[in-house]
Amino acid sequence: MPVPVAPHRWPLLGHTPSMLTQRAKFTDALHEHGDVVRLDLGPLHAHFVTSPSLTHEVLVSQGSKFRKGAMFDKFQPYLGTGLLLSNGEYHLRQRRMMQPAFHRERIEAYASTMARAAAALAARWRPGEVRVIEDDMQELAVTIVGETLFSTEIGKRAVEEVRRSIFTVIQQGMIRALSPSFVEKLPLPGNREFDAAIARMKAVVLQVIESWRADGTDNGDVLSMLLLAQEDGVGMTNQQTYDEVLTLLTAGIETTAIALAWALYETGNDPEVERRLHAEVDSVVGDRPVTFADVGSLTYTTQIVQETLRKYPIWFVMRRTLTEVQLGEVTLPAGAEVIVSPHALHHDERYFPSPERFRPDRWTPEFAAGLPRGAFIPFGGGNRQCLGNTFAQTEIVITLATIAAKWRLVPTRPARVKFTSAPYPNGLLMRAVPRN
Repeated sequence: MPVPVAPHRWPLLGHTPSMLTQRAKFTDALHEHGDVVRLDLGPLHAHFVTSPSLTHEVLVSQGSKFRKGAMFDKFQPYLGTGLLLSNGEYHLRQRRMMQPAFHRERIEAYASTMARAAAALAARWRPGEVRVIEDDMQELAVTIVGETLFSTEIGKRAVEEVRRSIFTVIQQGMIRALSPSFVEKLPLPGNREFDAAIARMKAVVLQVIESWRADGTDNGDVLSMLLLAQEDGVGMTNQQTYDEVLTLLTAGIETTAIALAWALYETGNDPEVERRLHAEVDSVVGDRPVTFADVGSLTYTTQIVQETLRKYPIWFVMRRTLTEVQLGEVTLPAGAEVIVSPHALHHDERYFPSPERFRPDRWTPEFAAGLPRGAFIPFGGGNRQCLGNTFAQTEIVITLATIAAKWRLVPTRPARVKFTSAPYPNGLLMRAVPRN
């Protein structure tokens, strides 16, 4: 069956100008043209999947017929072969070895670090001061991921280096991934900053790994779990461990920080959402620190998290077919590029009425159970689903509850968005107002 071509295609450049100028507005509307729509990204032909059912096939039911797509190829030289970028049997092996680090009992232990770090951040705020919330949440995410990864003294030095370098790696890495290959070889300031940050982080993380091997103690942190893990009697090399650590740092900091910032902004922007959040936190937690045991009882707080993940997900991910694949009435040959957009799916009014409104109360158990498979994919799906999804959701719930127990955060201006790979907050200025 012929695949419909998306509108607004330019000669030679294809749909790239429309993607770059309209961003999600362009891709969110593609479902009007079919379940699979062709996009031309310059000379690259790609197939944009718009329906939840076919998205589920790409990510889950036919997931073994796909590997990472074109965009990820450009990340691999500097992010290595961690879970984010690896494929095939190697990916499955690494995933099996890493899963114990994210089992429930481990996350329960990490929860105390999350609550302590969130409380320490909130304790530094002063009544009436205006905070740049996305900066605060980035700092918090670095602290939590860093301290759960590295718990030793030498690990603390690694956390400081992560705090110094990780955002250069993330931001310049995205620029490098979206630019022609020759650009990364030019003597540009951004390239020099990126290369220096990668070199510093690699040196300090490998130093922590080597220190652990000399000691061999399970410190209860993620690094210990990675280094203790074995399959068929074989563990990870230092380089493999480093690749996975860098993946956890890049994947586990920026996305969580974005979600936290938007959750705080949306809560402060809606008096009823704020009132219900504070009432629940007062009832469940009171004046004591938030614990992992509280998370299951913080139902409205969790609804705020779900709605934030719905409204502010990543823009799109790419896959490449390994063999011929049938998606509905469309047959794709081996080597075809496929695009799946969490943002487009999460803003489809067929499944999420009034998608631009922030409505935590939509997330009743009945609503969630009635969604078609593939309609809500904040953490992907199948064997590519983010391994740290429970960690991230626990972190966001605990942070929201910890802050809400002490503070109201009042926006001082409308939100500004910088849309790159996701809708990034850009200067969310909020005034800290004590609740008591």
